[in-house]
Amino acid sequence: MRTRLVAAVAAAFVLAAGLAGCGSQPASDAPAGTTGSSPSAAADGAPIVVEHAFGTTEIPAKPERVATVNWANHEVPLSLGVVPVGMAAANFADEDGDGLLPWVKEKLDELGAETPVLFDESDGIDFEAVADTDPDVILAAYSGLTQEDYDTLSAIAPTVAFPESPWTTSWRDMVRLNSAGMGMAEEGDALIAELEGLIEDAAAANPVLAESSVMFLTHVDVSDLSVVKFYTPADTRVQFFSDLGMPMPESIAAYEPDPANPFAGSISAENADTFDDVDVIVTYGDQAMIDSLKADPLLGLMPAIANDAVVLLDGASANATAANPTPLQLPYLLDWYVGQLAAAAEKAQG
Repeated sequence: MRTRLVAAVAAAFVLAAGLAGCGSQPASDAPAGTTGSSPSAAADGAPIVVEHAFGTTEIPAKPERVATVNWANHEVPLSLGVVPVGMAAANFADEDGDGLLPWVKEKLDELGAETPVLFDESDGIDFEAVADTDPDVILAAYSGLTQEDYDTLSAIAPTVAFPESPWTTSWRDMVRLNSAGMGMAEEGDALIAELEGLIEDAAAANPVLAESSVMFLTHVDVSDLSVVKFYTPADTRVQFFSDLGMPMPESIAAYEPDPANPFAGSISAENADTFDDVDVIVTYGDQAMIDSLKADPLLGLMPAIANDAVVLLDGASANATAANPTPLQLPYLLDWYVGQLAAAAEKAQG
């Protein structure tokens, strides 16, 4: 398949030149995580059309061979009973190192399927491996594709990209666009409704969440506590708090991030009292890290830190993915994550 890849890359350069004049960029005035228009899958025999940040993808007919790249996109076809011919290997929270998170492995077993080809994306997308799977469509609605990545993939097969900007696709839009790209838009809508019901039930069973504001600290470097670093509302982990009914603190809502890095923010630890309106903190790490924060003369005064109202996500455990919902993971980890948040909220409320 090396010849196929060389041809694909060559075609991508030609395609990129054409797209450069089209100006197909994400709409700046659309809400984060929503599509500018609904994807459409026409009647049998008619093309499937999906609009996204890089333009419009047309898939001639319902695809039989589905490949996915980047984090978790494979969970959409698997949720709908379709086994991808190839997908990205898990590169975070993979406890046994086999490239499969537990809920993916469980679903493959349920479908009686062998493990698909796993793409090693530790150094970026393996375009040759993708081409070798001979896909009819490539799904990447939740991804960090560049224009060059998209052009190269599109020369291999029609590719579905994110709706607006890299890594900001909501779980709903990941399902919506990827399912549309498979010619299964109605099934995707039903999956969204099913998952929304699970979330609503979990939130309703834990009303303390609605009374507790929350922020997400980025990975904390205990060797330098001079700065408080956190995720902004552009990040899907923060967006999920709204799904669970947890209010966003004004301190986070009012923060204006650097446009070059809209996902994260930071302020000096000297201004840590800015976050006095935060009841609960979620972050990656362990108790030793929390002990370091509590001992710090500035950060230790933050109410959530002082009250031990912190949810810790251990990056070595699959549970660490709970903050960033995906279709198969949600039913698997939702109760655990909501329980952790509710326990922290109870501490915050005294």
